[in-house]
Amino acid sequence: MAIRFVHVFDAANDARRLEQVQRIFRSYFGQVYGAYADRIPELLQRDRADRRTVLITAERPGGPVLAFALAFHYPQLGTSLLDFIVVDPTVRQRGVGGALYEALREYLARTGSSALYLEVRPDDPELEPDPARRRENRARIRFYERYGARVIAGTAYEQKRPGRTEGEPYLMFDPLGDARQPAADEVRAMMEALLYDKYGYSRDDPYPRGIIASVLEDPASLQPPRAPARNGAAQQDAAPVAPRVPITRAVSRPLKVLIPPQHALHHVRERGYVERPVRVARIVEALRTLDAVEIVDGRRFGEEPILAVHDPDFVRYLEAVCSTLPADRAVYPYVFPIRFPDRKPVDEEVQAGYYCIDTFTPLTYNAYIAARAAADCALSGAELVRAGEHLVYAICRPPGHHAERRVYGGFCYFNNAAVAANVLSTDGRVAVLDVDFHHGNGTQDIFYERADVLTISIHGDPGYAYPYFAGFADERGAGAGEGYNHNFPLPENVTDEQYLATLDRACRLIVDFSPRSVVVSLGLDIAKGDPTGAWLVTPDGFMRIGAALAGLGLPTLVVQEGGYDTRVIGRNARAFLNGLQHGGHERRTHTS
Repeated sequence: MAIRFVHVFDAANDARRLEQVQRIFRSYFGQVYGAYADRIPELLQRDRADRRTVLITAERPGGPVLAFALAFHYPQLGTSLLDFIVVDPTVRQRGVGGALYEALREYLARTGSSALYLEVRPDDPELEPDPARRRENRARIRFYERYGARVIAGTAYEQKRPGRTEGEPYLMFDPLGDARQPAADEVRAMMEALLYDKYGYSRDDPYPRGIIASVLEDPASLQPPRAPARNGAAQQDAAPVAPRVPITRAVSRPLKVLIPPQHALHHVRERGYVERPVRVARIVEALRTLDAVEIVDGRRFGEEPILAVHDPDFVRYLEAVCSTLPADRAVYPYVFPIRFPDRKPVDEEVQAGYYCIDTFTPLTYNAYIAARAAADCALSGAELVRAGEHLVYAICRPPGHHAERRVYGGFCYFNNAAVAANVLSTDGRVAVLDVDFHHGNGTQDIFYERADVLTISIHGDPGYAYPYFAGFADERGAGAGEGYNHNFPLPENVTDEQYLATLDRACRLIVDFSPRSVVVSLGLDIAKGDPTGAWLVTPDGFMRIGAALAGLGLPTLVVQEGGYDTRVIGRNARAFLNGLQHGGHERRTHTS
């Protein structure tokens, strides 16, 4: 079962999904809310500054939608509202509703929401006279209570309206894992959103004003949890059974980590070659101190995903030369001919300069093998994201963001992030954010004329930093891709605060682009003291960078790029991922 997030309706990719959501909605509610089903695409297309629509679906891979959750996040309130969670009435698979609610809670916690509010029908005999409905309502309340949600007590929210025999819904409060009661102002603000925004009452109407004014206790009181139903009575009428242990705010699903097993084969034992296997070992060692991390196996892919972003002639060249080199020999470019097809050198080793942009990236027997494994690592990460994982970290080595469509360099052979982003783009728009100290010239080159992949790079100004020839602010894309490439070249000695200010600008570009997913080219060489960088980013800065990206609330694939100070590389990777997992809210001691 895959979990999919739809933030903005994309007709090319979401039409089938939305049709199935609307079908499930109508089959469950009949004509009661029939017109509401027609509004769902409009709600996704017309986000407001004070309200963001979130649609999450549970579906079989390549198959039908099984269930959906529709929610609204109110950034100004810092809280969210679950509008509907509906399982297809024909589905007999247990746990679908629980998995969907877990995914929604995780998403909201990562976007900075402090609580999730929802309405449920009452189980009080004075508010619901029908015994069968009371049992059904109580079972549904108990489902949410297993996650720590409680019915708000002591207000007039659920009171009977004049002339009615049954009460209005309870208002429930889910603190998303935090042990707290809601403040009175917070409850009033959410009631206003419900009564005025959702139900359309006039602000002059005394009925909603009286309900809002009835919130007197601060913090608001919560009803105690319901007693367990006897022998599971009425359980089948409620949402599917959820786990008994509430999901914490910190992490509800583990961070999936992939490591290419062949990376250590690529070991250039020459003085000054800083791209060494120990980089991966230090990162993996540090990750073991994070909670909820799961190292998973990737799989091998064919050449097709690589050939989709790299020139076939270039790929054939790397494979042919590397396979013929002795194990103890490295070929470095030293002649750089003008790159026209009719001027290619005859000698294959001399051709290295035809396909390379520098003099320090060697070809060796194992370089092609390791580069293919790194690309497979990134592709496996993309596959996990497509299957519904929210956070995946591909510790690719060798790195890839300097590899252009038809050239290699900067320790990079195949562009791992671009290969993964291209695959993810089949599901909708993708944003690639490069936070390496060096400009991601390869990623820029590959997507420069495309509008479906937004490329953003924050890096050292090419006036003083590698690769020197690309990464200028006026490089904005071309053709269909004009305006979809953004460079932020920065001076030397950039501090945490300066970096985060630029990152905020980059994140706003991503939000405006409304991608389906994000690929982060993670360069740990922005750290203070890195031998290839010139900035001053601290472990706390790395954690705040991760937290800022968590605030995007998007499925995220992190692809490892640079970072060469092996004394601190693990600590900085851990700090970044700590921020990405927890949104910067918890476990700050891990960065010390």
